[in-house]
Amino acid sequence: MKVLITGGAGFIGSNLAKYLLKKDHEILIIDDLSTGQFENIKHMEKHPKFTFVLDSILNYTVLDELVSSVDIVYHLAAAVGVEYIINNPLKSIEVNVQGTENVLKLAHKYKKKVLLASTSEVYGKNEKASLEENDDRILGSTTINRWSYSNNKALDEFLALAYFREKKLPIVIVRLFNTTGPGQVGDYGMVVPRFIKQALLNKPITVYGDGEQTRCFTHVDDVVSALDLLMNCNSCEGEIFNVGNPEEVSMNDLAKRIVKYLKSESKIMHISYEKVMGPNFEDMRRRVPNNDKINKFIGWKPKMNLSHIIKDIVKHYEEDLRF
Repeated sequence: MKVLITGGAGFIGSNLAKYLLKKDHEILIIDDLSTGQFENIKHMEKHPKFTFVLDSILNYTVLDELVSSVDIVYHLAAAVGVEYIINNPLKSIEVNVQGTENVLKLAHKYKKKVLLASTSEVYGKNEKASLEENDDRILGSTTINRWSYSNNKALDEFLALAYFREKKLPIVIVRLFNTTGPGQVGDYGMVVPRFIKQALLNKPITVYGDGEQTRCFTHVDDVVSALDLLMNCNSCEGEIFNVGNPEEVSMNDLAKRIVKYLKSESKIMHISYEKVMGPNFEDMRRRVPNNDKINKFIGWKPKMNLSHIIKDIVKHYEEDLRF
């Protein structure tokens, strides 16, 4: 098939492009490189079935031409990373809402199936032991920038579901939990590569807050396989799916595991949220996916655990020497 990936120069998008090229699909990518990196797709540039368009999904004319020419659309373009969103609130809202509306409107015009990448951030401060797709959203005040991203992506979901219900547009929504792996950078608050880079350089590992907040990390290879399976599942249309690894770890324990694995001389240093994120920042204490639904629909379970993730990222840094 001919596939459009919006945000295809980002970490997940570029890995998805590589995965689909190996399956002999023709890949078109649109990315404005605001958070994506050309380095992520440079190795595919000369592939006969790969095309990169340097532009924004806010450019309706360019997007119209691209959507009309493909069979399916993976909509991954978004302002991402907590730090980036806090520092660029207007741009984040514009890209995440108007950009998604553009994609859905054109997909409906040309009758193209869309997979919408949403986020576990939509759950907000819900700290349930295992989050299910129908669980309540618990959010803070609108004066706190952190929650704008959650609301932006929730609005994206509402838009996609409205197109499905009213206009019969085939859509699938995925809520991605923390995705990481080789090639990801820590520029926008991505914690695993940031910790590993600090440990490799024997610098202090900077943990925000008290470090007892927990997260779950999914290997990008597991994520892209899930996206491919979900896109090709007819019974998944009109549904929302968690995509994440339920292996839970505190930030303190994550830092300790990385230091131990690398035999690093790094010390763990705690920094207040206020110093890094500014005043009035809020965070959730835990966020763990329930994968029962995705397992039921497509039989997907993550194959790689946190140890595998750390090993792969370290290997990439040591081979690439970009740190």
